Amino acid sequence: QVQLVESGGGLVQAGGSLRLSCAASGRTFSSYVMGWFRQAPGKEREFVAATSWSGGSVYFAYYADSVKGRFTISRDNAKNTVYLQMNNLKPEDTAVYYCAVARMTAQAMGVRPSRDMDYWGKGTLVTVSS
Repeated sequence: QVQLVESGGGLVQAGGSLRLSCAASGRTFSSYVMGWFRQAPGKEREFVAATSWSGGSVYFAYYADSVKGRFTISRDNAKNTVYLQMNNLKPEDTAVYYCAVARMTAQAMGVRPSRDMDYWGKGTLVTVSS
């Protein structure tokens, strides 16, 4: 069966960096959009970033305004894995980060409801101290 397993979360000071990974198994997701969402305590889950692959070396990335310029999403289709490099972390970035995959565009992942995603991981906690 399909599994998405996130890793790389942890505790970091403000201004620091973390790299999250999400390894998918059970099928190939090269034709899917792969993305990241997060949910802070007491808040709704929100979109962070998504990436799609158009073939060859053509990739497309889409970001939430709150992380643009600080986070970078990438994917390795050979490894069925998506990454999220997070730099200049802020306390407001503290959340559980979830990986998701879906058959849609990267921009659509940024606006469609969570129920429209095909698969979800169980999440990894990122805590940013001030």
